[in-house]
This record gives sequence, structure tokens and C-alpha cells, in this order.
Amino acid sequence: MVTGKGGTGKTTVAVALALSLADEGRRVLVCEVEGRQGVSRLLGTEALPYEEVELAEGAGGGQVVGLAVEPRAALVDYLDTFHGGVLGGRGGRVSTVLDRAGAVEFIADVAPGLRDVLLVGKVYEAVRRTTTGRSDGGDPVYDAVVLDAPPTGRITRFLGIGDELAQLAAGGPIAARAASVAALLRSEQTAVHLVCLPEELPVTETLEAAAELRAADLPLGAVVANRVLAAPAAGGGGEARVRTALRRALEGTHGDDDGDGGRDVDALVAALETQNRVRAGRVAEQRRWLEAAGGTGRPVRELPDLPGGVDLEGLYRLADDLAASPLPTPRDRPAAAAPTGGAA
Repeated sequence: MVTGKGGTGKTTVAVALALSLADEGRRVLVCEVEGRQGVSRLLGTEALPYEEVELAEGAGGGQVVGLAVEPRAALVDYLDTFHGGVLGGRGGRVSTVLDRAGAVEFIADVAPGLRDVLLVGKVYEAVRRTTTGRSDGGDPVYDAVVLDAPPTGRITRFLGIGDELAQLAAGGPIAARAASVAALLRSEQTAVHLVCLPEELPVTETLEAAAELRAADLPLGAVVANRVLAAPAAGGGGEARVRTALRRALEGTHGDDDGDGGRDVDALVAALETQNRVRAGRVAEQRRWLEAAGGTGRPVRELPDLPGGVDLEGLYRLADDLAASPLPTPRDRPAAAAPTGGAA
């Protein structure tokens, strides 16, 4: 599960994580549940349908498969699974009936938690599916499933689907499935990674989300700090050497006179030095918030700022960074090593 405050790049991290796993030769499913089609935009593909489609291949021979989980279609699956296709079949006619009846809107108004149950239930099914079609035999169809989850503001509620459904069904197959989903989400198969920027509001929300997830007994993975600036040119004589080299190179283009060319060189060098000082200040501020992010008690992984934005090349660069330093999961840390002020 990959979550984060809006605007921190959680979808970018989710897709880069899927690509990094595919580079290791794994078959990976990346799911989105918010209807934004962020995965397809990042990879430059057509909009994801409510079916699994291959999106990319990893350098190690793995594949990335995409799926956009949509509430209406998930409701059709739900009715077919638990009520034997009570509306009389699957596909277009059932969807049309649901649309005309306003079924999804009705669920959102009367039992908003059930919408999330339907979304996560589809992800659960993908995790459990095997090559034989049986949960008690065969190899898993996917080596890993990456979910581009809702933002941190509602991630705990979104993942607390077992409790939601238990209130709606006091027994029977629906309650049993809810218990199975809740068990998976709290197992060592699952990790909730928190994406943030090294800034005050995203880090503060990340700390709050980590505390809520712990209180709900949901497993924390890592904090991924996105868009981290590289340190500027070092001091201790480094700036002076850069200044001298720039002046020598630029003066060569204007000749050796001390006229306008020399003044232009001095102005450019002064502007570059100012920019370097500003960047140094921003880097120092980011380092303070990166240290604060460690208050979650989980490792903090840094991804670089990409000045040109996240194009396909940049996405693969981030995937390479994640492959070089894989995100830790809850099982990577001894349970006894609880952070101060929080539970393990």
C-alpha cells in the first residue's frame, strides 16, 4: 500500500515501486482505486479499464500489470460472488440496471464504508488468486501487488474495512470474507508505505498517519521522502574555485578587457553564488524535516528531486533508486524495537 498527502507524488512512487519489482523478474499488479488514471498518465498508456492489462516489462524479465478498480464494477463482482448473480448475469446489462437504480450512489449514502470494502476486496482477490484458480493450491498469479491507495487523511478508514463490514453483516460469507481481508491487511504480506515531501505539512500529516495506522494495528513499511534536493557546491574553498573557473571561462568569451564583458561576468557569478546560498538554505531545511520524519520509527528512504519533472525516463530512474535500496517491510524490524512514544 502506498499512501501520502495529496501532491507528494504517491502515485509516482507506487508506479516506480512496481517497476523496481519487475526489474527483479517479478510479475507485479499495480492497482488504483480513486479514478484519477494517474498510473496510465505516468506510463503514457491508454486509460486503465476494470480488467488487468500489461503495462510494462522490467529489465529482469518481470511484468507490470495495471488495474483500475471501479466501485460500480466491483459491486457487480460482489453481487455475483455472494448472491450468485442475483441480478441475472454479469456484464453490461447488470451495470445498466445498477446505474438506473443508483445502486453505487445509494451505497455511498447509506453505507459509505461498503464502497471501500468493494475496492479493497478486489485487491484482496488479486493477491489470493493462483495459477490453478484455487486458494489452497498453485502458485500466486502475482509475486507482488502494489496499491496506489487513498491519501493519508483517509487511509486508516479505507484499510479498516473488516470492522466496517462486520457492522453490516453479522455472519455468513460476507463477514467471513471481511475477516479474511482484515487478516491479510494486518499480516506480514502487507506494508503501508508513507510518501511525503521534506516539508512541514506533509511530514506532520505523515507522523499523524503513522500513529493512526499503529493504533489500528496496520503494518507500517517505510517513509518515502520524495523530491529531495541534492546538496549544492561545497564550501571550504569549493565556491572560490568554482567562481574562479567561471570567471576565467566567461571572460574568455569577452576578451581580456575590463569593460562590459567583465561586469557581465561579475553579475553572473554573483547571481550563481546567490542561487547556491538559497539552495543550501533549502537543503538545510529539508534535512530538518527528513530528521523529523524519522519520528515514525520507520526507515526513511529518499528519492531525488527531478528538475524536469517525472517523465518516463525519470520514472525509471526512481525505480532504479528503489531497486538499489528496497523499501523495508514490517518484518524487517524486530517487534521489540518500538519507537519512543509509540507501539511497535
